[in-house]
Amino acid sequence: MPGNSLLKPTLDPPPVLSKLMAYRERRYTEGLVIEHGALVAIGLALDPGLPALRAGRWQCDLRTQALTWSGPIYDLFGLPRGICPVRATAVSLYCEHSRAIMERLRSNAIRHGQAFLLDAELQPNDGGRRWMRLVAAPVREDGPIVKLKGLKMAL
Repeated sequence: MPGNSLLKPTLDPPPVLSKLMAYRERRYTEGLVIEHGALVAIGLALDPGLPALRAGRWQCDLRTQALTWSGPIYDLFGLPRGICPVRATAVSLYCEHSRAIMERLRSNAIRHGQAFLLDAELQPNDGGRRWMRLVAAPVREDGPIVKLKGLKMAL
């Protein structure tokens, strides 16, 4: 729309975001929403393009705290693929400063239904330190928020 500067990006997105935006154009299931350059809701379909970004899908059932991860997330956390991830273990692998921020954002997402994006530092089980981008969006069923789901991507 002519004259509507809110719809025009003012900066070029970072390369990883550009790849995700291109991925979105090719294929999605529930929608990838980008507002002001930030991913705010995720529903990417799994296909060969997502692992090339060193990114994976995740979800947490808030009723049981059960986690579901795609393969690349195990790699981010330094855990063997295929194990049943336990939330307490995953949370313990966040560096303290990132863990505190993540837990505050998570609580806010559950309480107010707001999606979030966080660059978090990890101390993976296989040693060292690494950074990842965490994108989370709440999922409602008949009103209440029952899940968080999203994307985790190596930075």
